[in-house]
Amino acid sequence: MDGIEFARATAADVPAIVALVHEAYEPYVLRLGVTPAPLTADYAAIVGDGGAVVAFRDGRVVGLLVSAVHPGFVEVENIAVAASERGSGLGTRLLDLADEQARAAGATEVRLYTNAGMTENVAYYPRRGFRETGRRRSDGYDRVFFARSVAPARD
Repeated sequence: MDGIEFARATAADVPAIVALVHEAYEPYVLRLGVTPAPLTADYAAIVGDGGAVVAFRDGRVVGLLVSAVHPGFVEVENIAVAASERGSGLGTRLLDLADEQARAAGATEVRLYTNAGMTENVAYYPRRGFRETGRRRSDGYDRVFFARSVAPARD
């Protein structure tokens, strides 16, 4: 992960975040027959609420983690990686950041979901230690839900 820097997203990052999300999710539009939820999110509001971390390489946004802390767990609402970084381990590192957020909050689990039609993601998360916890229609999308335990922080 040489050359990657992580930071809380700022308002100045919003245009790059929107471009990254479009790069990551537009290929699924035709396959799913619907617009993936991340393409409709209000990133200015998410960033304003402090819910986004970006990954930079050479000053360019190449990764995004949108998450929220809930009692007992952290929910990964969106994770996006630039095409130029796929296979580099950046996605795994972003998921590890969610684990770190959970530990800092005293939570014991990270949860997320993906569209059932995003078969690459459905296969990816179990390889990263997530277990499938269910499948159901939610907010108009067929979703697959996942969770993984997070070991507590050591003092």
